[in-house]
Amino acid sequence: MKSLKFTYILFLFLLILSSCKTLNTNVGIPQQKLPEHYNKTLSDSTNIAQLNWKAYFGDEHLIRLIDTALANNFDLQMALQRIITVKSELLKAKGKQLPNVDLNSWAGRERVGEYSVDWAGNEGGTFLSGDPLNPAYNDYYLGLTSSWEIDIWGKLKNSRKAALSRYLASIEGSTFVKSNLVANVATLYYELLALDNELETLTHTIEKQKEALEVVNLQKEVGKANALAIQQFQAQLLNSQARKNETLQAIAKTENALNFLLGRYPQPIERPKTRLFQDFPHDIKTGLPVQLLTNRPDIRQAALEVEATKFDLKTVKAAFFPSLTIGAKLGYNAFNPKFLFTSPESIAYSITGGLTAPLINRKALKAEFNTAKANQLEALFNYQKSILNGFMEVSDEMINLKQLEELIKLKKQETNILEESIEASKLFYKMAKASYLEVLTAHQNYLQSKLELIDAHKQKQIATVNLYKALGGGWY
Repeated sequence: MKSLKFTYILFLFLLILSSCKTLNTNVGIPQQKLPEHYNKTLSDSTNIAQLNWKAYFGDEHLIRLIDTALANNFDLQMALQRIITVKSELLKAKGKQLPNVDLNSWAGRERVGEYSVDWAGNEGGTFLSGDPLNPAYNDYYLGLTSSWEIDIWGKLKNSRKAALSRYLASIEGSTFVKSNLVANVATLYYELLALDNELETLTHTIEKQKEALEVVNLQKEVGKANALAIQQFQAQLLNSQARKNETLQAIAKTENALNFLLGRYPQPIERPKTRLFQDFPHDIKTGLPVQLLTNRPDIRQAALEVEATKFDLKTVKAAFFPSLTIGAKLGYNAFNPKFLFTSPESIAYSITGGLTAPLINRKALKAEFNTAKANQLEALFNYQKSILNGFMEVSDEMINLKQLEELIKLKKQETNILEESIEASKLFYKMAKASYLEVLTAHQNYLQSKLELIDAHKQKQIATVNLYKALGGGWY
């Protein structure tokens, strides 16, 4: 009979192990090979992403703003708190690998039935102290209890490794927030510089338009201009003044947005508007695409999330196997408080071991396994997406920078020519060799070209910031 029971238990054990062989934890997806270079031109490993953002920007005003944002920005502070939360999960996973030891104490009174198994044969008996046994008795205990799951299949170890990977991923997540914050502050900073230069251009243009209006008024007095010409010049002046008011409004809103990133209430922001037209102190070097894997915090975070899901899958698989738990108890136990600390008579201890294996709820475990497997596949796809996204961002900003540099060259020439045309049109108008419409057109074309040149410089600075971020800069 005993051999039959043993055979039955062994059969169940082997059945459990054999069914677990079908749970494949080797999950993978096709991977696209990362190009060796960003374009057909060969490049070396020199990379601006390896520069500290302070050295990269080289602007003391911008550096002070970014320092303030890194200290006060609420999004970054929340990201840092998420690190603490995930770290707590890591400590919890580590603690599960150690025995659980508790200090327990209890006191109670119990009465057993006189015809029960617990009382049968005890009537008339006595305790070791000589006190008579009664159906009703007190019970006191003070001591330690412990339980410990022996990690036979690595379930607890893999759970700890998953928690560690997520902890490291949370650090990379906060680094990514920091990188974005640096880029966003720099972007708003250059938008402010552009608006300052737009304001200066509009102010200068308004002065020129007022001078032109005075000339037309004089021409009307001597009969060389009519009221229509004056109205046209007045309308152009009013339009420029309205654009100036819109620019002042945009400056106030942009300052507020920048102050919000800095975690402070609205206040003036010191900045030199001429900085918009200055290049960064370092040449733009993109390095090699493979450096994205180590430089970009979002790609590193995605890679760590993949590692975490791998350990999750192994942890879920281990739940299919039998688990061994050891329990122990050591303390003082007595029916009377005065005997509680009497040694060795009141010392009580026990040790137990239990082997449990899931039988009925295996479908639920398999559902968890399939979920963990799907999570790993999702993490793998997200990792590949992060790499592709990083490469495309760098490629886009490189193209953007090249086009903007060409645009700035052309716009500079155009602006210089149109600036000269203003003076020429005014002179020809006084000599009656040009109409007032030509003067108006010259003013309008110059203003538009000048504003487009300022915008091109702004876009170039922002593209340079975005390229730095796309390469993984801003976190050193």
